[in-house]
Amino acid sequence: MASAFLNSTMQGLNSTATYTTVFEEVSKYNVHLNFFEKLWTSWYLWMQNDTLATGLMSFIMHEAVYFGRSLPWVICDAIPFFRKWKIQNQKIPTAREQWECAALVLLQHCTVELPQIWLFHPVAVYLGLEYGVPFPPLWKMAMQISILFVMEDAWHYWFHRALHYGPLYRAIHKMHHTYSAPFGLAAEYASPIEVMLLGFGVVGCPVVWVALTNDLHLLTMYVWIVLRLFQAIDAHSGYDFPWSLRKFLPFWAGADHHDLHHEKFIGNYASSFRWWDYVLDTEAGVEASKKRRERKLAEIRAKKAQ
Repeated sequence: MASAFLNSTMQGLNSTATYTTVFEEVSKYNVHLNFFEKLWTSWYLWMQNDTLATGLMSFIMHEAVYFGRSLPWVICDAIPFFRKWKIQNQKIPTAREQWECAALVLLQHCTVELPQIWLFHPVAVYLGLEYGVPFPPLWKMAMQISILFVMEDAWHYWFHRALHYGPLYRAIHKMHHTYSAPFGLAAEYASPIEVMLLGFGVVGCPVVWVALTNDLHLLTMYVWIVLRLFQAIDAHSGYDFPWSLRKFLPFWAGADHHDLHHEKFIGNYASSFRWWDYVLDTEAGVEASKKRRERKLAEIRAKKAQ
């Protein structure tokens, strides 16, 4: 696909050209591209191997976003001022717990996720994924990402709920519940099987989408993954601020939703939205339990009255 980027003026570049040289040549002869499109094009031309270029860029992006987004929550946990917004403020992770969690997550990224990242490019391109320039319009990216959020949320709900079935919980999901009061770094602290199973919703949904529609760009998928990582890390942060997104979007799950799941070990199975748990009566917490009790009592009274 890198050949699709080539312009006749680029064919004189040799394999020893630096990235800066390639970028200068791309900028000189492709003025119709914006700055980021030039950076993107130059990367693929410079790498001269599209699978390697996508794999390396994907892995670096994933690590930078995951640990970069987790860092503010590590800082919050270290500063007492933020305890007023900590949902379970009697349970603050220690520095050792944070370090051990980060080390295991990084190990799994390198051993479990990296091979999948490397295989993604040839499979997705075969199914129709685009990764050339120009980039898709913002409206299309926003529409597709919204659909991916809904698709992944459904996948996550049903498979996460299944993982709470006794034998599956003990064999697979128990590791993720090591921390009853979660923190940002623990978002991907899970067994390799769970990482692959629930991670398929993040990567597999775009693959299914492109297989069905033949219309998805790699940049759209990158933005989707970044936003989904933000959502997962924030949901595990343990903090519920007055400005948290769920305060403005009532159907957004947020940290309070997932924190209850870790505290009670059951209920609140969805990832991004609240509607699956609401409709299927799997909400966790005191209020949800109270409503269920009241509903059962009303049913009993109704039967006695007959």
